[in-house]
Amino acid sequence: MLRLTWVQPEDLLGHELHQAALDGREPGVIAARWKAAGGMEAPLRAGASPHPASRYLRQLAKDLLDELSDLPSTLTDDEPTDLARIKAGCPQWPAPATAGHAPAPAAYEAAWLGRAAGCLLGKPVEKLPLDAIRQLAKSTGNWPLNSYFTAKGVPPALLTAHPWNRRSALTSLAENIDGMPEDDDLNYPLLNLLLLQRHGRHFTTTDVAGLWLDELPAGRTFTAERIAHRNLLLGLEPPHTARHRNPFREWIGALIRADVHGWTNPGDPAAAAEQAHRDATLTHTANGVYAAMFTAATIATAATGTHDVHACLRTGLTVVPPASRLAKAITHAIRLAERTPDFDAVVDELHATYSPTHHWVHAIPNTALIAAALTHADGDFTASICKAVSGGWDTDSNGATAGSIAALLTGSPAALPDRWTTPLKNRLATSVGDFDGTGFDTLAHLTHALAHSPDRAPGPAPDDTPVEAPRP
Repeated sequence: MLRLTWVQPEDLLGHELHQAALDGREPGVIAARWKAAGGMEAPLRAGASPHPASRYLRQLAKDLLDELSDLPSTLTDDEPTDLARIKAGCPQWPAPATAGHAPAPAAYEAAWLGRAAGCLLGKPVEKLPLDAIRQLAKSTGNWPLNSYFTAKGVPPALLTAHPWNRRSALTSLAENIDGMPEDDDLNYPLLNLLLLQRHGRHFTTTDVAGLWLDELPAGRTFTAERIAHRNLLLGLEPPHTARHRNPFREWIGALIRADVHGWTNPGDPAAAAEQAHRDATLTHTANGVYAAMFTAATIATAATGTHDVHACLRTGLTVVPPASRLAKAITHAIRLAERTPDFDAVVDELHATYSPTHHWVHAIPNTALIAAALTHADGDFTASICKAVSGGWDTDSNGATAGSIAALLTGSPAALPDRWTTPLKNRLATSVGDFDGTGFDTLAHLTHALAHSPDRAPGPAPDDTPVEAPRP
């Protein structure tokens, strides 16, 4: 029997109860009704529970999802989603750039390669608990992490207890890597190349939605992106696609779509953040949107080649409302990384802070971990991706973003160690458009052309910028 993940109402309800507790609502009464009716907890790591609910429970879950969305939040003023309110709440919002600073194609090739290598490093251990990642790496002498994972030498009992990610083991262990396999962390940057080619930098959120319906297979989407796909097919329009029965609206999906917005606005973190906002609000709200804006602004600053990673992260924070949970998490993670020599201790504290309350794909802990890894690595590429992945949670996404930023700062693919880039064989697999088999050098030239496009000139904001609905 097909059990479609990330959309079953009885599975969404448990996640929405957790999200409500995080974003300042009081879900206790609704949680009690769900439990009394025999409702289940949210699936811990999978996207669907193993057995379908009864017709009664499924209908009850739909009703309770709608009731939860009507609950008032105590965080509405501190965590807006509307861009004008975000900017009004950011006292250090960056000034618009007055001139372009687009780097050479080599820097973009490094960034694409870095994103792919970091993603590939994290793929086989995605969904695994932190202790399992450490044991698997230590069993092959690869700890502290310093190269791709391998199954060679891992005790069979350890693999039985902690098997590799089943989707990735055949293509992402050191002994079987043959180019970059398909992954959503690469699919979304490819989609955003298409977005900018077709609509320019003044694209609207509706343009993003149309592109997804044309080019993004629903089966290649997860969490908030799959919900938005469903909502579009139900006839909902942005920004309601991000809110309707979507408990994943503060998860990591928008963050992994942000790189191209940063790459194509070098030296203009404000413009990069605004582009990321228009993209993110199709699927996310509040902290889920801020994570994308933070990443885009950080990358736009890194693309100038004139700042170190610490300055880039500081600039990224200027586009995040300072009273938000994400701003506090990033600030805490950076300070922790600055004062703690042992990165394992940094990770342990982050997990103690967030793992009891946040899903492993939530944007807040993952963005904090990325910031901590980049800070602790101090610009070194290998250290950046290895620390990001060794910290657990959404390992492939964290490795990808850390790799993109650290590699861009190097300015050249020649600065990346061969052990990371040679197995990629200058090609990636994808189901997006005509990009399957494309080389990273080709992607670099496409990105460079978009960064230099006359369309980068300042202009009016798109006229369909979402107006914020009342926050659940």
